[in-house]
Amino acid sequence: MGKTKITTKENDTEKKPQEGEVKKGGPKASKKKVTSGIVNVEATFNNTKVLFADKLGNAVFASSSGALGFRGAKKGTPFAASKVGDVIGSKMASIGVKDIDVVVKGVGSGREPAIRAIMAYGMEISSIKDKTPVPHNGPKPKKPRRV
Repeated sequence: MGKTKITTKENDTEKKPQEGEVKKGGPKASKKKVTSGIVNVEATFNNTKVLFADKLGNAVFASSSGALGFRGAKKGTPFAASKVGDVIGSKMASIGVKDIDVVVKGVGSGREPAIRAIMAYGMEISSIKDKTPVPHNGPKPKKPRRV
């Protein structure tokens, strides 16, 4: 039959979540509504990571091709990046995101497919910035060996 829950006076004085507070535990947890945010795409040769943050920079959710089950050389492929974009796009659509800014970092092959997969969910992209770190001259080389 299963266990029955017995309520007592001690259980009745539980702390109830206040307005704006996220209820933890259970599949019916209320989600915070975010209408605009920043999507950070980090595309390396070995992996593609996508993070969605609100306008203040607080991370809301993230995913990567390794987290989706791709292993080895398959993690760096454009197909894996598009799957990561699908996951992030569906999560963004579920919380009601309308417009996003995209920040791309890295030189991997998953840069464009991740953005295209997110665009398929109807988000308006207001800007795309490339923040790939580029070395300018670098450290001083070693002196030549004298034999």
